[in-house]
Amino acid sequence: MSTALVTDLTIFVLALLIGIEVIGKVPATLHTPLMSAANSIHGIVLVGALLIGVTAHTVVGYILAFVASFFAAANVVGGYAVTGRMLKMFRRKAAPAEPAAASPAGAVNGAAQAQLPAQHQAAAPSEPNHRA
Repeated sequence: MSTALVTDLTIFVLALLIGIEVIGKVPATLHTPLMSAANSIHGIVLVGALLIGVTAHTVVGYILAFVASFFAAANVVGGYAVTGRMLKMFRRKAAPAEPAAASPAGAVNGAAQAQLPAQHQAAAPSEPNHRA
């Protein structure tokens, strides 16, 4: 093993341990916003994987570049999917429909119903007013 390979593996293992330690301390409520912010990092990983593919001249290099590109792309797509679901949770719900009598269309329908013969109109039950 060359010195450069040992140095690269040491940096990789240390980055892995630091990443696990940092993510382990994040509360569960913040994981989704952090994942959406991490999409840019995965985009950089994808660019790096593509650069590895361009500079590779062996079959092993091509395979590693393909695997790295695949996983980086999966992270980017998954991150945006989770972000989209998270943003849907915070959208305002549609306003409830107004009663037919209050809307202009309801007024037109009410006028049309008033012109129908009495046998076709639905009798509205009258409720007594119990207020004192």
